[in-house]
Amino acid sequence: MQTNQNSLNKVAQITLFFWIMKVLATTLGEVLGDFFSMTLNLGYIISLGITVGLFVVVLAIQLRAERLHTVLYWLVIIGTTTVGTEISDLMDRTLGLGYALGSLILFAGLLLTLFLWHRKEGKIRVYPITDTGVEAFYWIAILFSNSLGTAFGDYLSDNIGLSYGVGALVTGGIIVVVVLLHYYSSINRIFLFWVAFIFTRPFGATFGDLLTKPLDKGGLNFGRGLAALITAGLLFAVMWYSSRKQPENNWGEK
Repeated sequence: MQTNQNSLNKVAQITLFFWIMKVLATTLGEVLGDFFSMTLNLGYIISLGITVGLFVVVLAIQLRAERLHTVLYWLVIIGTTTVGTEISDLMDRTLGLGYALGSLILFAGLLLTLFLWHRKEGKIRVYPITDTGVEAFYWIAILFSNSLGTAFGDYLSDNIGLSYGVGALVTGGIIVVVVLLHYYSSINRIFLFWVAFIFTRPFGATFGDLLTKPLDKGGLNFGRGLAALITAGLLFAVMWYSSRKQPENNWGEK
């Protein structure tokens, strides 16, 4: 039965390689979101419309798929990070809500999604997933998580005034604590998964800032197009390498 479940599974297993790819995917999403809104100067509303359209297309293909297709799965993840970037910027810069209030709204949306998911299914499991209804909850929660991670990361840099390096240390430190709790505590693994998922978003965004920001602000001053190509290359390299390795300790089965 377990073998049959795994063959029908539609989402990635939660291993070390998953988290590395998650960070790179969030970096790529951050860079692409800024590319549409800033480099192409389309504005946040038009950029959000474009990114939502692309996200809906890849998500629809993913939901119709009968099993996991790794590239498709990560395209959806990239879509959630790109849309998350646009949602965060829209709430702050267009609607004027600010990153603090925006973070609270997104956090409430995530909690509501997880509550409804648990109420309908009686549990929350992020691997394996074979049912389309459960997978819909999964992607909604991921979209809220990535949007929340974006807003919180921008809150640290824009409102509190942390530099990119310090912000990376703060979010990276939280991730390290979550990893230690995963291995050395009995705290619910699903809870730790969502905490890690949220904070890998701003951590990945700092890598995007490192690539694209001017030299006098601590960045490498790459264009957003070049930064996107570099990040995409790293992501697919890790994806290829991980496909050749045996699965590692999974966070999503307890």
